[in-house]
Amino acid sequence: MVENKIRVALTGNPNVGKTTIFNAITGARQKVGNWPGVTVEKKVGIKEYAGRALEIVDLPGTYSLTAYSADEVVARDYILEEKPDVVVQVLDSTNLERNLYLSTQLIETGTSLVLALNMSDLAEKRGDEINISLLEKLLGVTLIRTTANEDKGINNLLDAVISKSGSGVPLLPEIEYGNKIEEKIHRLETILAEDGALMNRYPSRWLSVKLLEGDENVRSKLSSSNIQPEVEKFLSGLNLEEYEAEMADKRYEFISRLLSQVCTTCAGEVSHSDMIDKVLTNRYLGIPIFLTLMWGMFELTFTFATPFMEIIDIFFGLLAGAVAANIDSSWLASLLGDGIIAGVGSVVLFVPNIFILFFLLALLEDSGYLARAAFIMDRLMYSMGIQGKSFIPMLMGFGCSVPAIMATRTLEDEKDRLITMLVTPFMSCGARMPVYVLLAGTFFGKQAGSVIFGLYVLGIIVAILSARLFRSVIFKGKPSSFIMELPPYHRPSAGNSLKHMWNQGSLYLKRVGTVIAGGVVVIWLLAYFPQGVEYGSAESYIGSLGKLLEPLVAPIGFDWKIAISLIFGFLAKEVVIGSLGTLYGTGADEGMLSSALLADPILTPAVALGIMVFTLLYVPCIGAVAVIKKESGSWKWMLFAAAYSTAVAWIMAFVTVKIGNIIFA
Repeated sequence: MVENKIRVALTGNPNVGKTTIFNAITGARQKVGNWPGVTVEKKVGIKEYAGRALEIVDLPGTYSLTAYSADEVVARDYILEEKPDVVVQVLDSTNLERNLYLSTQLIETGTSLVLALNMSDLAEKRGDEINISLLEKLLGVTLIRTTANEDKGINNLLDAVISKSGSGVPLLPEIEYGNKIEEKIHRLETILAEDGALMNRYPSRWLSVKLLEGDENVRSKLSSSNIQPEVEKFLSGLNLEEYEAEMADKRYEFISRLLSQVCTTCAGEVSHSDMIDKVLTNRYLGIPIFLTLMWGMFELTFTFATPFMEIIDIFFGLLAGAVAANIDSSWLASLLGDGIIAGVGSVVLFVPNIFILFFLLALLEDSGYLARAAFIMDRLMYSMGIQGKSFIPMLMGFGCSVPAIMATRTLEDEKDRLITMLVTPFMSCGARMPVYVLLAGTFFGKQAGSVIFGLYVLGIIVAILSARLFRSVIFKGKPSSFIMELPPYHRPSAGNSLKHMWNQGSLYLKRVGTVIAGGVVVIWLLAYFPQGVEYGSAESYIGSLGKLLEPLVAPIGFDWKIAISLIFGFLAKEVVIGSLGTLYGTGADEGMLSSALLADPILTPAVALGIMVFTLLYVPCIGAVAVIKKESGSWKWMLFAAAYSTAVAWIMAFVTVKIGNIIFA
């Protein structure tokens, strides 16, 4: 029998293993959506444990409760407004000083707090000796050692959560800020006490501290209070920046005294991560190593996926043949065989590539390396007009542009955010991979992996150069500074990487069953009618539409079949392949489609490369365009993104084909 629900907020700095712990606790029982009113991802999972139902809310990563970005506001407001039964903060055991800064602020909220000392295995390996019981006593909280990527300590953590949920109001220590600041805090608490409703919602000391730090979000919470004029009058005579800096110093002094008592070796020697970083993040070697790793990843993806693709190809070929042989109605046989089976099959064919790519990316992320990519690129990106932190959502764009664009909300500066939002779709998402694999495999043989790698690099270059252009012309000014804490390297977990691969890959499969299936039915209708014409011919509706569009792409060297395939690619980039299969009359059979493409005199290696470049750069799918509108809050930026990317795609494809004709002549 499951008793009443315990609401648990999971918080912590970025890159401390918080999401790994969330996944370890909730498994597949997760729901992902957005927080009400803001486009910030909300993850909620349910865990039934020891007769209790635990609702785990994975909050966005944050370094402090002084909120600057939308992510930080969501994390803080959930803790303060929703008042979860227990807050679990995940800490990196190898970097306690930085992580405990958030702990000191959580303590000030008076919440029931449990600290998960994650990566404790790494701390032990480097010789750190942490007196857990003394640290618990000094902080007044419960501490549990965990190693999330090996599922160690998870049950102990859940036991602590259940115990903490019934322990009543915690007695937590206060951070002493010195006589001058304490006097101001006391004065503010006296003023705030006059608003009983406000005091019922927020701890008076926490509210006073945040007001002295000049937190605009907290000041806005007083907008409807009758005490706001008195508070503003009191604050107007103070140098709030000075107070904020002094209070930060006092917190670190508290942490330093704490660690000197509970940890004998914590600030210790140069770690293995530091030694590895001397090479991998080296000023001169960092970018070449990053590019080499990416090249290797695409070579592995292409090599390992081929046998699985052949099996899928045979299966859908047999299925289409069986349908054609056993259904008497010609139009129904065509709908199922030429439309749905051929269209969906042409996309499912590339599932192995997508899954392998996501698995390899997950391994790099789990190892701690991908976090370094932003650091490695920071110098280059800053010179081009955006901060290194922008490279994090851009990297996410290798998976899917939709969550990547949503991830720009973590950028505090509005100009940085808009620039990153506009250039992120140039990063080659997984949906474009089927187009690359088909055309590169058909026209470039053993060099296919290198060609695909070149496309990914081209996307990065175009994104960075576009950012430079936007910063110079539209969003004038310097990008904001970028400070990032690098997580320690550790052995990636195959289980976690497989789980991440499935979570991302399953989204691709869902698209196959919804948007893509709908798209191929529309393509079939246009290719089948009017009745009496050859399926998918120039006389069909789809042919007429293609002929109408052909003049727009003829200068590049594309014909009407390519034009119509690219148009339908706006629904989802995978549909480009389904369209080509329909128009060339080969259905889902990759071998037949490759032969048909090679036999078409229009399609030379140069034109094939031009198609891939155009697919890489032109307007992203309808989902990504909709997210740009939602995130920017403007039709203007959505339309600009669509027009600019398509113009860049046309120019780059034109140049590619012209140069390619010379090279491949």
